[in-house]
Amino acid sequence: MTPSSTVPATAATLRVPGASLHHEVRGQGPLVVLVGAPMDATAFAPLADLLAHRPHRADHGPEGRAPQPGGPTCTPTRRRSCAPTTCPADHRAGRRPATVLGSSGGAVTALALLQAHREQVATVIAHEPPLTELLPDREQLLAGTEAAIATYLAGDRVGAWRAFLAQADITMPEEVFQAMFASPREPAQAADERHWFAHEMLATTAWRPDLAVLGPAADRVVVGIGTNSTGELCDRTSTALATALGIEPTRFPGGHTGFVEDPAAFATRLRAVLAER
Repeated sequence: MTPSSTVPATAATLRVPGASLHHEVRGQGPLVVLVGAPMDATAFAPLADLLAHRPHRADHGPEGRAPQPGGPTCTPTRRRSCAPTTCPADHRAGRRPATVLGSSGGAVTALALLQAHREQVATVIAHEPPLTELLPDREQLLAGTEAAIATYLAGDRVGAWRAFLAQADITMPEEVFQAMFASPREPAQAADERHWFAHEMLATTAWRPDLAVLGPAADRVVVGIGTNSTGELCDRTSTALATALGIEPTRFPGGHTGFVEDPAAFATRLRAVLAER
């Protein structure tokens, strides 16, 4: 259940190298950054309203409401030329260390932020990061990701999403799929979607954490897995990350997008997790 009234939000634009970042701040208290990919900040609005702290919602990278500066297309021959390590600088605003909740691709960004700028981060809740480089079948998964991107860039948007979800081991009723991925897109949504496939997907999933750097900071990391995500790709990648860091995964309600499915339950669990830190 979402709140009956929305907490007032203050919107602003933050200039960072290579982009302008739209962000919103609401509430009072310690800073909490919510970041996701491929979803933008809109998906986090109900959760942000529910948190008792002072959430800071940020659109991920140059997409969403932020102007898009362009950049290299992550094709198989250039997949290392763009990486989530270009994104964490977006969330460094000169404040005291923040709690960062990253979901899916946003969890990869949150981990990259901790790896590159440990002094900026108090705690990272990495909710189901798709770190396929940590899995033994990573080459097969890389090929599948490249194929989904090629399908999208060839003009088959629906086919690309089917391939993406199949590799992620995420199933849903056909009517839900049609509503989410086959329906017409608004221009801004279409631009965000293309940016994800062309610039972010491969760089995000192919990012390999530096365990020599993250390992000593493992006490600042919570690896979150949805209770309904058992057997899915991000269950495997999240478990692999937790094992590599020597910590136990933390269960959150719902599936891969549990914060959207039931924001109230997710917020309750998040408060409890943060209270234990």
